[in-house]
Amino acid sequence: MELAGGVLRIQPDKLIVIESSRPAQVLFEAQEAQRALSRHAGVTWHIHGSGAVPEGRAGLTLQLDPAQSHSQGYSLEINALGIRISAPDANGAFYGVMTLLQLLRQYGDTLPRLRIEDYPDFPARGVMLDISRDKVPTMKTLFELVDLLAGLKINQLQLYTEHTFAYQRHPVVWANASPMTGEEILQLDAYCRSRHIELVPNQNSFGHMTRWLIHDAYRPLAEAPDGCDTRWGRFDKPFTLCPGDPGSLRLIGELYEELLPHFTSRLFNVGCDETVDLGQGRSKADCEARGTGVVYLEFLLKIYNEVRKHGRTMQFWGDIIMEHPELVPQLPKDVIALEWGYEHDHPFEAHGARFAESGVPFYVCPGTSSWNSLGGRTDNAIGNLLNAAENGLKHGAIGYLNTDWGDNGHHQPLPVSYLGYACGAGVSWCAASNRETDIARALSLHVFFDRSGRAGRLACDIGNIYRSFEQRFFNCTPYGFALGRPLAQVRERLSNTPVAGREIAQALKEVGRLERELDKLDLQAIDAGLIQREFAFALRMIRHGIHRLALAARDAGKSRQPAIPSTAELRQDLRALIAEHKRVWLARNRPGGLKDSVAVLERALKDYR
Repeated sequence: MELAGGVLRIQPDKLIVIESSRPAQVLFEAQEAQRALSRHAGVTWHIHGSGAVPEGRAGLTLQLDPAQSHSQGYSLEINALGIRISAPDANGAFYGVMTLLQLLRQYGDTLPRLRIEDYPDFPARGVMLDISRDKVPTMKTLFELVDLLAGLKINQLQLYTEHTFAYQRHPVVWANASPMTGEEILQLDAYCRSRHIELVPNQNSFGHMTRWLIHDAYRPLAEAPDGCDTRWGRFDKPFTLCPGDPGSLRLIGELYEELLPHFTSRLFNVGCDETVDLGQGRSKADCEARGTGVVYLEFLLKIYNEVRKHGRTMQFWGDIIMEHPELVPQLPKDVIALEWGYEHDHPFEAHGARFAESGVPFYVCPGTSSWNSLGGRTDNAIGNLLNAAENGLKHGAIGYLNTDWGDNGHHQPLPVSYLGYACGAGVSWCAASNRETDIARALSLHVFFDRSGRAGRLACDIGNIYRSFEQRFFNCTPYGFALGRPLAQVRERLSNTPVAGREIAQALKEVGRLERELDKLDLQAIDAGLIQREFAFALRMIRHGIHRLALAARDAGKSRQPAIPSTAELRQDLRALIAEHKRVWLARNRPGGLKDSVAVLERALKDYR
């Protein structure tokens, strides 16, 4: 970006001129610019194709220039004569318009004169939202999310699916889940395409199949139909498909046959992560004879062949194959491995190098750090997202997929994830330019539409309450862990990860401060009232989680704790929180899954009897 000095004052009675032999190619982009100018500069500029435009009437020119080298790149110039966006195609034109929109939000009708040359670091920049544990968003929520992500220049979206697509031959699996229907996927796919987002199909296909395998019709396909002991502890329910059962592949093939025609994307994420019970049940002898990694890879390749039948490129989570690095070179070179990790120090460097050496294309897949947190983990999220971007670039990753999970009840409200979305979008577009970005200010301006900066700072600070605690809790906050598990488990955890009374007191003090700051917000977003309610709910949940942490620490005799409400008061508070959880949930999500989410909190309620 080069600043030229001076400003351009937006004037009425100008035109948006499309310089192209086929103006319809960028009509949507022109309309987006038209809406942005109306909202932020108070002018209505009509759209006109190139041709006989009187001198001085062109306020904004959208030029399609195939000579530009980057398919998603653009140039944006603001000078004394007006605004010009030049791009090789509609993708680049759209991203140029989104940058213009960001400038209009900041400067209104008086824009700085400048020239920007821009294109992304990663050609694929995605977000994956968990819709299986346990929230399935309403279509309104999904459309609004697509608009948000498009404005952040995200160009892929995945909906993580275990059992939440309405397979017509398998209604027992999704009966209580309020699933996505085929018609809804078709609608969402079309909505995404118009905003230059590719809706990538996603269906876990090996592990994480509990929602299928608990039913009698599918239990015989399980690796361990009655559960088993794993490195994660005891599984009471089946989890992974048995790779040696022919019925497993038949089921997978049938699901793909029905699911995939609803998507225009030629990519397909088949999951296949965390098969931690593989070799603990029906395939035990085979795994002992040939190796668990070999058995895993053999079934993965069968899934690969099913995907190829549909003319798709298979994506799969790379965690299991990375446990058997000698097998990585045996992967087909037309798959995409998804290298995921969610702590700030995840080894994207080492794992990226391994995939690169083998010639296997890969994405880096960090996360928003929102799940198991109640209010986020800001510093961890920023570190994790930047780590993925920098090392993905270093080792030639072809994509960046920012994941947003819903483990253990999906209790965090959606706005808790906005910080991760925005930060991930920035560092995946250009890590160098966004490494030192004031994320609180950017979040306020471009997500919460709060020019005061308070909303973004509040979101950052809520997500950093966990920094009050010195001990590290992996993939969760201490209070998120405490609220999501029985007190007996919390006490056991604290035997290895002690929490001091001063840490509890500091965290509670910070919650109180942020609740007072929340009351001062003046958001301009359409859903401003709901966002404030969701953050208020998150803070109440965090406070209750901290109280449970203090109760467990006191009972374990680890340290002296500050005053804790009585069990009767905690019971009353949690009941009120459960009622609010239901109301907040239904404001953006379908009812399916709510019962399971509430059950996690009701389990915590039992500790107060």
